[in-house]
Amino acid sequence: MRDDPTPATTYRTPVESNRPVTGPWSLPEKIDTGRRSAHAQGVDAAQGVDAAHAHGSARGPAVVADGLVKRFGEFTAVDGVSFEVPAGTVLGLLGPNGAGKTTTVNMLATLLLPDGGSARIAGYDVVSQRSEVRKSIMLTGQFAALDESLTGRENLVLFGRLLGLDKAAARRRAEELLEAFNLTEAATRRVGKFSGGMRRRIDIACGLVVRPEVVFLDEPTTGLDPRSRQDVWNIVTSLRDLGITTLLTTQYLEEADLLSDNIVVIDRGRVIAEGTADELKDRVSGTFCEVVPSYPDDLVKIEELLADLAPKGELRINPTRTALTVPATDGTTTLVEIVRRLDAASIALTDVGLRRPSLDDVFLKLTDRTAGEATDLAASDQSGPSDQDRADLAFRPDPGAAR
Repeated sequence: MRDDPTPATTYRTPVESNRPVTGPWSLPEKIDTGRRSAHAQGVDAAQGVDAAHAHGSARGPAVVADGLVKRFGEFTAVDGVSFEVPAGTVLGLLGPNGAGKTTTVNMLATLLLPDGGSARIAGYDVVSQRSEVRKSIMLTGQFAALDESLTGRENLVLFGRLLGLDKAAARRRAEELLEAFNLTEAATRRVGKFSGGMRRRIDIACGLVVRPEVVFLDEPTTGLDPRSRQDVWNIVTSLRDLGITTLLTTQYLEEADLLSDNIVVIDRGRVIAEGTADELKDRVSGTFCEVVPSYPDDLVKIEELLADLAPKGELRINPTRTALTVPATDGTTTLVEIVRRLDAASIALTDVGLRRPSLDDVFLKLTDRTAGEATDLAASDQSGPSDQDRADLAFRPDPGAAR
């Protein structure tokens, strides 16, 4: 269930006819959608982060949200959300259903007017400079917004023409994007016949006909199989390598962990945590030792033997009473001491080792709410833009903008 009353879509704005088109921009020869070795992916990711951080620090923040507020009737969906996204980096926006993620993105993308606070995208105010903001962004929702009766190539040419390219330039750009996104063989097939992963790739490609400063991806891998999700992940990494700022909302914790340079956690419309994945993991509990005895009846004795290694109450037996965790305040030294004591007591172990909390652990501890409490309260409110409103926004310049 989504966290605001608006459906997902892909939103792109044509360049105004009296404004020169900056022209097609270059992608790498191939957007990497192949399955490469973990080592190669890790090296590329590290290089991408370093390049993005250098690029972003020189250009300043591409996205600034300052105390954003949005209400639907008596319900406050977003309540004072603030964060910044340095240019050329990826921000992961996490939160349970109904947290306010999509409402926040819709305000940043000018699809909803804030009731309080302010925001700037690529230096433009989202209220007073909406037209300039729209020229600077690409927003892709959970479901591809494409003409299913057209082929992949025809969709790309259509978006190129809507974005101000002449026929020849639009066709040329379509061929470049088909090649870059590994869709050349499917170029003449109707989009209605595409697989979920192919739809997502052509959808993102349509938003890159003219280079955006900021890309909003609202749960882009929802409903995709693991292979297609990997394809989208590689595309996000390529965008970062090109210096394009990306704001990614997701409920897949491993996705945020893998792709994001920084993570903002939203719950009940408020920012409750911010930092890198490692910082958030350390904030929750840091590294710990997990001890799994061969005989669960030994857990009480193990607890007594290790009681002085952590403050009272910090040694925890899991709910199934099969394992015990101890904070590893001294890292491997704590682990060695545990093994020494248990070996001396002749306690047989099935497993023992150092563990770090996963982002799932962080998410659950920070949000601390049941599935029932995560009901999307805003879904029943009809105060947000309708499908027609979104269609009008996508293909009509802001009438209030100065020409």
